[in-house]
Amino acid sequence: MPVEITWWGHATCTVEDSNVRVLTDPLFARRLAHLRRRRGALPPPTAWHADVALVSHLHADHLHVPSLARLERGTRLLVPRGALRAVPGLRRLGHLRITEVTPGDRVEAGGVVVRVVPAHHDGRRLPVGRRHSPALGYVVEGEARTYFAGDTGLFDAMAEEVGPVDAALLPVGGWGPYLGEGHLDAGGAARALARLAPDFAVPVHYGTYWPIGMDAVRPHEFHAPGDEFVRLAARRAPGVAVHRLGHGESVRLEVAR
Repeated sequence: MPVEITWWGHATCTVEDSNVRVLTDPLFARRLAHLRRRRGALPPPTAWHADVALVSHLHADHLHVPSLARLERGTRLLVPRGALRAVPGLRRLGHLRITEVTPGDRVEAGGVVVRVVPAHHDGRRLPVGRRHSPALGYVVEGEARTYFAGDTGLFDAMAEEVGPVDAALLPVGGWGPYLGEGHLDAGGAARALARLAPDFAVPVHYGTYWPIGMDAVRPHEFHAPGDEFVRLAARRAPGVAVHRLGHGESVRLEVAR
């Protein structure tokens, strides 16, 4: 059975594997604080349907409570350990089945297993927040093993911690002209791809949100990361098939194991 991946923009994807729909870092907002959605229509209501939703860390562009509120009753929601204490709005989402997880956990959901892996990123809700939660990645294991990296920098044990994967959803940009520590740009994502050596890759976390009033500031940082990742991945990991999707576009992957 093929695995289907849909990119809705930023870090929001649907991974459909073994008749299970897994939604990553749901963000369905036209505007978020100082950020404005500049590319891609808002995901349609069909995007809100998921059996399992994954939240990689507590930053508001990855854990967006109003977007989570749109998920259907009974949806399983995995969040980093400590999230319920750090983000009180989560406690109002009584229609969801929320589970806090930490690296090393394995969660069964229908026909897939979600394996929780570490990420190298600041997991606090606010930059000066006192409450720490781990930043996470996830590997969805069904017909394929699909790695969703969340936000992360490159770290030495990435290949060992993530384990063998068939497909990788890697962040290649951000929502501003400067990324800083704990992020992958197109070059860093290509180096991560060489370490992970999956069969397929999809670049995410770029070309969707941009700070209001900064349209003319280093615009190539907004437009270029997807194409740059394709170019650099061909050099560093030539055996990986990279699919650069448009907003709302899907790809079906035939995985042979």
